[in-house]
Amino acid sequence: MNSVTLVVCSLLYLCLLFGVAYWAEHRPQTGRSLVNNPYLYALSISVYCTAWTFYGSVGRAASEGIEYLTAYIGPTLGAPLWWTIQRKIIRICKTQRITSIADFISSRYGKSRLLGVMATVLCVLGAIPYISIQLKAVTTSFAVMSGQSVTETSASFLSTQALVISLVLALFTILFGTRKLEATERHEGLVTAIAFESVIKLVAFLSIGVFVTFVLFNGPVDLFERAAAVPSLARLFTFNSLASTTNWFWYSCLSMMAVLFLPRQFQVGVVENVDEKHLNKAMWLFPLYLFLINLFVLPLMFAGKLMLSPAVDADNYVLALPLQFGQTNLALLAYIGGFSAATSMIIVETIALSVMISNNVVMPLLVSRPGWLARFDPPSGAPSRSGLVITIRRVTIVSLLLLAYVYYHFVSNHFSLVSVGVISFVAVAQFTPAIIGGLFWKRGGRYGAKIGLLAGALIWVYTLILPSLVTAGLLPDSFVSEGPLGLTFLKPYELLGLKGLDPISHALFWSMFVNIGGYVWGSLNWSQRVLDQSQATLFVDVFHFSRTTEQTTPWNGQALTTDLRSLLTTFFGKEATQRALDRYSQRNQLDAASAYADPRLVAYAERWLAGAIGTASARILVSSVTNEEPLSVDEVIHILKASQELMTVNKKLTRKSAELQQMTLQLSEANERLKQSDEQKDDFVSTVTHEIRTPLTSIRALSEILHDQSDMDESMRQEFLSRVIRETERLSRLINQVLDLERYDSGRYNLSTERVSMVDLVSEAVENVAQLARDKEVTLEICPTPTEPYVDGDRDRLMQVLINLLSNAIKFAPAGSGQVSVCLVLSDDQVELTVRDNGVGIEPDVQQLIFEKFYQANNQTLRKPKGSGLGLAISKKIIELHNGQITVSSVPGQGAQFTCSLPAQS
Repeated sequence: MNSVTLVVCSLLYLCLLFGVAYWAEHRPQTGRSLVNNPYLYALSISVYCTAWTFYGSVGRAASEGIEYLTAYIGPTLGAPLWWTIQRKIIRICKTQRITSIADFISSRYGKSRLLGVMATVLCVLGAIPYISIQLKAVTTSFAVMSGQSVTETSASFLSTQALVISLVLALFTILFGTRKLEATERHEGLVTAIAFESVIKLVAFLSIGVFVTFVLFNGPVDLFERAAAVPSLARLFTFNSLASTTNWFWYSCLSMMAVLFLPRQFQVGVVENVDEKHLNKAMWLFPLYLFLINLFVLPLMFAGKLMLSPAVDADNYVLALPLQFGQTNLALLAYIGGFSAATSMIIVETIALSVMISNNVVMPLLVSRPGWLARFDPPSGAPSRSGLVITIRRVTIVSLLLLAYVYYHFVSNHFSLVSVGVISFVAVAQFTPAIIGGLFWKRGGRYGAKIGLLAGALIWVYTLILPSLVTAGLLPDSFVSEGPLGLTFLKPYELLGLKGLDPISHALFWSMFVNIGGYVWGSLNWSQRVLDQSQATLFVDVFHFSRTTEQTTPWNGQALTTDLRSLLTTFFGKEATQRALDRYSQRNQLDAASAYADPRLVAYAERWLAGAIGTASARILVSSVTNEEPLSVDEVIHILKASQELMTVNKKLTRKSAELQQMTLQLSEANERLKQSDEQKDDFVSTVTHEIRTPLTSIRALSEILHDQSDMDESMRQEFLSRVIRETERLSRLINQVLDLERYDSGRYNLSTERVSMVDLVSEAVENVAQLARDKEVTLEICPTPTEPYVDGDRDRLMQVLINLLSNAIKFAPAGSGQVSVCLVLSDDQVELTVRDNGVGIEPDVQQLIFEKFYQANNQTLRKPKGSGLGLAISKKIIELHNGQITVSSVPGQGAQFTCSLPAQS
């Protein structure tokens, strides 16, 4: 492909990236921010997959087989721990306004300037080689696509191209990473562009993988079978030795640490995070992304080994395979994917490093020397220091990319992509003891962090960086083969006689050994300062203090409000400073007109500054405008304890308030139930009175007639006396039913239990109501029962229920054509007794109401036979006392069916 075409495509892609970033950066102005999305957050974390992944994974698989997976197994296994570790780091950074990993370490250990510088230098030393391999990947892929020889001795064009790429990427990074000084260092446009690039590189890699696996071969089975037939390829499928297994362990641990502590990962995973709940999805989306982008690594490697010339570098298989078979457009897509993987890493890494260098190296140096800092102020005295910080970062970005270009030209050009990348991984792994210890161990101190970090970094330089200079020809070969000055026990790849590990595992073991040892030893043997102890408490117990940071920041001294306001104005401008301080004062009920600033306001100002220029610089500047008195340890502990107690009291009050609200709701519900019960009681008394009055009225009327008419005919007298007796019996039944129902409701009725034959019960009940059926000319029948069911219960009460149901069915059945049937069914462990009639039926909306007390008497508009209205209510209570239930189903005009379900006796 023509070089001009490649240049144009590269520039067009960068313009597209610029457009995406510009569009995303202006979305928040319309209230529709893109970065507040867990999926975009997970894609931005995928900046972990650089050109090392896109090209280098295939190259590493070609030499070491499936061991390449360790770079992705570690992050996958470590992802579930993010909710414990990463979430805590995010919460701390939001609370303390920390904007870089160096700032994090510095702030944790008493805001130590030296620790911030040490961490920054180590990050730069570790990142320069990594950035250089991204430049190498882009320039090499350009050479492959344009048909040039990658191994040209002159390499002038490649070097020129690498320089141009470095400067173009520097321009892009400056445009969207250092446009203005932010107190949070978030870059919405940049993060969206990085997420977009993650999609591009994934689509490109999967497209190449599908083409090779399913077009050049007949699927993965065909490809792997052909590879297995070649002995040199078959060995790449398996573990080779115990040493290989050991390497798996160390490489997995290394990648697990790198995915958390690489400067670019800290930037996108912590600083750019807008909601720690996004981790919930990132914990499975990110491993899924790693799985997908590694899905075709082995197929591409085996295809390259089988189909390409041995002279082709395995790092270039992704491009060489489609080019070999005339798929130029597909090769161009792969080139854009690799270009995307490399540029995304370079952009984020240089931004993160520029923030670290300005906040932890340059600005602390300037602010500690007011005379130097004053030189950058214009004669008019107008604020210009925000521009100074931005300028420092821009110069730093350009300088970093130029350094990476120099390193690429002289060193990394002699190594594979992966071999240089893992060197950077080991560098950032040195942060692990200081960070993990700082998160969970309050005793961890700044001397321990300094000793551990310095010792680990020196081992890293000695065992990895210096040997790489040997390969580049900058040091003699005897340094590696014989050790310095011929001291074999100091050979960098076999330090102190340790053999059997590859250089990376060997360096990681020794560096972490001395790092952890130095950290623990230094922490235990040096006492902590007051500030160290307060910061340790705030970090370790961040979830206790994060909501009350203003009250938990120990500070004792005086500061003029005007001085504090002037200091903030020089960095953020007058309007932004005024707005922020007024808002904070109103929220915390502070006197904004007070001459002296409240300690909480001073702490807030320091954190706000720290977000822009780092904790060390902010500490120096705030101290320059305040008269701070040192706090004793007891005072710090008292402040923290008081704040914690206050927070505990607030939690208790909140819980008590919730409990009171719940109790109020329960009391309200109970009051409603009492009102309803009272109304039901009144209705009950009214109905009972009405029902009793009816037979009493009849008895009184008949008695008066008998008393007044002494000459009444004897037959008439007997008729009247019979009516009086019947009404008396009716009255007695009603009273007995009311008493029975009251005993059932109160639970004072005790059933007599016996083994009851349901067949005999039905037969006897039918005989008892047979005359009533004959009088009304209603057919009464019993369904055949295959088996004879039994129940445990009170036979008399069950008979009462059945007679009541049969009587009601006969009353509702039409005279002359009525049909009533009684059926018994044994279903599993239940006996179902069904009484069915062909009467007028029951409306659906009242089918459940008929079981209420006196429902019949309360609904006088319904055309029903005479009765107290207690029969079905009593029947329901009796069935429920037998642990059963009674139901009704009916269609108006087609009769009704009552079913009683009772537990069967085996």
